[in-house]
Amino acid sequence: MSLLVVGSVALDTVETPFGRAERVLGGSATFFSAAASFFHPVQLVGVVGTDYPLDELHFLRERGVDLSGLEQQPGESFFWSGVYSFDLNSRETLETRLGVFADFQPRIPEGFRDAHWVFLGNIDPELQLDVLTQVRAPQLVACDTMNFWIRGKRDALLALLERVDLLLVNDGEVRELSGDHNLLRGARWIQARGPQLVVVKKGEHGAILFTRDLIFFAPGFPLEEVFDPTGAGDAFAGGFLGHLARAGSADAAELRRAMIYGSAMGSFAVERFSVHRFLDLTQSEIQERVRAFRELTAFEHRVPLEAHA
Repeated sequence: MSLLVVGSVALDTVETPFGRAERVLGGSATFFSAAASFFHPVQLVGVVGTDYPLDELHFLRERGVDLSGLEQQPGESFFWSGVYSFDLNSRETLETRLGVFADFQPRIPEGFRDAHWVFLGNIDPELQLDVLTQVRAPQLVACDTMNFWIRGKRDALLALLERVDLLLVNDGEVRELSGDHNLLRGARWIQARGPQLVVVKKGEHGAILFTRDLIFFAPGFPLEEVFDPTGAGDAFAGGFLGHLARAGSADAAELRRAMIYGSAMGSFAVERFSVHRFLDLTQSEIQERVRAFRELTAFEHRVPLEAHA
């Protein structure tokens, strides 16, 4: 069962207190594919300019990512530049140049239209809606969004929510979208508008899954070194959807596992700049981190002595 991602393929210049990387691979579809490809083949749809170093995407091809839906148009690729604060929880955007991405109109190749699992990266909700007119009968549709679209394209975003199964957003976006400061009530507000599943990303503090019948929390993984949080959320989505596609199921047990795999891939993403950590990441490292996640939260419940009285 195929896994389709539609999103940005970009170049980033990133500065953190721990270093600087210039014109490195970025974009939601890039990070998603780099993470998801460890679990399941991926079909990518996006656009780049003539300045894009396509040869640097070779590692994705080797890992089973079909790039035939990646268009190259005359002009400049989407470029973003930013600086992170010392605690890496906030950042300042220095420059954004949309380039050819400004006129991006996703064209889903015929061979991609039967995708069972679909991830709509953080792009204009009108474009996300257009993608859904081109895919035939997906088993699960997940999407990401951000404050810019919540404020500027709210009607289109609400129309999109009626047609998706899973929304992945951070805690601030839940509050702005729902108008409620309480995350549980905010998630329920979103569910009432369509998505059965809501994942609230809380950065280094983990992520929470809300279904109609289940709330599941995955902690942030404690790391001694964090270099670059750019793309961690998309890597999380890649691990999450990649695991579900591999399992072929989105039942409660697989959703719990997907949360841990997503958190694991997000934790790997921040260990180096760009997608560099995924270049030499191994399956054994992934499984070891998943086991470590389990140890973070596993405990044995003992009935208090007074309960036996």
